[in-house]
Amino acid sequence: MINDLWYKNAVVYCLSVETFMDANGDGVGDFQGLQRRLDYLSGLGVNAIWLMPFQASPGLDDGYDVSDYYNIDPRYGTLGDFVEFTHSAKQRGIRVLIDLVVNHTSDQHPWFKQACADKSSRYRDWYVWSEKKPENADEGMVFPGVQKTTWTRDEKSGEYYFHRFFKFQPDLNTGNPYVQAEILKIMGFWIQLGVSGFRMDAVPFVIAEKGADVKASKPQFDLLRRFREFLQWRKGDSIILAEANVVPKENLQYFGDDGDRMQMMFNFHVNQALFYALASADTRPLAKAMNETRERPQTGQWGIFLRNHDELDLGRLTEKQRQAVFSAFGPDKDMQLYDRGIRRRLAPMLGGDPRRLKLAYSLMYSLPGTPVLRYGDEIGMGDDLALEERNCARTPMQWSTEPHGGFTKAEKPVLPVINEGPYGFEHVNVAAQRRDPESMLNWTERMIRMRKEAPEIGWGTFSVLDCGDTGVLAMRYDWRNNAVVIIHNLHDKPVEITFDPGVGDSGHVLIDIADGGDSTADEKGRHNMVLEPFGYRWYRAGGLDYLLKRSDI
Repeated sequence: MINDLWYKNAVVYCLSVETFMDANGDGVGDFQGLQRRLDYLSGLGVNAIWLMPFQASPGLDDGYDVSDYYNIDPRYGTLGDFVEFTHSAKQRGIRVLIDLVVNHTSDQHPWFKQACADKSSRYRDWYVWSEKKPENADEGMVFPGVQKTTWTRDEKSGEYYFHRFFKFQPDLNTGNPYVQAEILKIMGFWIQLGVSGFRMDAVPFVIAEKGADVKASKPQFDLLRRFREFLQWRKGDSIILAEANVVPKENLQYFGDDGDRMQMMFNFHVNQALFYALASADTRPLAKAMNETRERPQTGQWGIFLRNHDELDLGRLTEKQRQAVFSAFGPDKDMQLYDRGIRRRLAPMLGGDPRRLKLAYSLMYSLPGTPVLRYGDEIGMGDDLALEERNCARTPMQWSTEPHGGFTKAEKPVLPVINEGPYGFEHVNVAAQRRDPESMLNWTERMIRMRKEAPEIGWGTFSVLDCGDTGVLAMRYDWRNNAVVIIHNLHDKPVEITFDPGVGDSGHVLIDIADGGDSTADEKGRHNMVLEPFGYRWYRAGGLDYLLKRSDI
């Protein structure tokens, strides 16, 4: 077993260059601004930065409509600025992952323009065409309620082109060997400029069979192996973090039985069950989801997250569970999106309650996998529901009480900074929280340090312990003769629990490594404790000499 897989015990920080820091005063974040904030991210303790799309784009879908894969949107700077940024990140021990959006291009991409202008163009077969509008053209939309069809007529050629997303995002024909070769070239280009891997967008669509005659699309899983082989050859420790919201029985096909496809996948199954647990104080579906996603190759890893740049997708919950989450966290229609999810940030979803926020993030850091933190969540940023669709949770970072939260000196930022209410930048910002030892920011720094010092979570195996209360999640991780026990009370009231850590004599004393006190077992080896409402405990079994007891394999 390779013992230095960096992503197994990392903390990933997701951000958008556009809304993080504006250095040149034009109202739009840029790479120079991001570079100036690297010391902040280093101090936070993150191992890797995941950048949302920044390549050249008309910007109709927040950069997920790429018009040039080999260049940067000029609003964010130049390729030279990007290389300076990746170099500076490397100096601080921070890796850079970037979004790879290759299911589709922008309709303004030169490939698509040529494909439309000339049916004999070499780029014609790089897209998916049909002479007639297919019968299933009104099915399978990614954005129901906003998107009307998946096939649109091109006026120039008179034929219909396929687009799983919006009509300005024509799908690439990823079954075409020339398209596949181009995708590898794109990956190689950015690897050469200093990135350590990619978050691959919409992976199930990338590998799907496409065409008007395709009735039951079969995934081209071999394509994932090709991506992996190429990356491993160009840069041995680079990774792909796959966005694949699939049912648990399909997970291994994305990882590969032998771990020869994707290194990481987001665990959407656990994410949805986690929000149901937070809404209902019932941890049983969460424990079930963790068990259903337990199996993965030794080199595979889950990405564990709470909120990301999209809506909170609840599509895999039962109708009753989904309504419970909607009722708790997004009861109003303007908080919901695409008939399946909630578009809010976490802090307002949890009513701004610091106890609930810390409980939720403690869960994120302690569930099986690698935590992925969203920019601004370390200070409890809010959302602006007046903004359209997903933009409500994509507002600029709030750095200080300076105008526009210290994000820009321009009169008008690219998106309005939240400036009213309890989540306005005058109340929620980095500078103020730095000075408060009990702030969310300083708590997050401590949690990240503690998470990195508990590699059992990233590398080990987990067991759910019986504590006699379905509203309390008690877990034990085992790895190399070491064990940690982590407990979360999802109730809004104090509870008393009793449990056996299940590690024999070494479980007699549980050493608190977070904020509370140690626990000593009774003569039967059972621990009894009272947990405050939304309380949590992180324990190390045995003693603080655990490193002396750790085995090499």
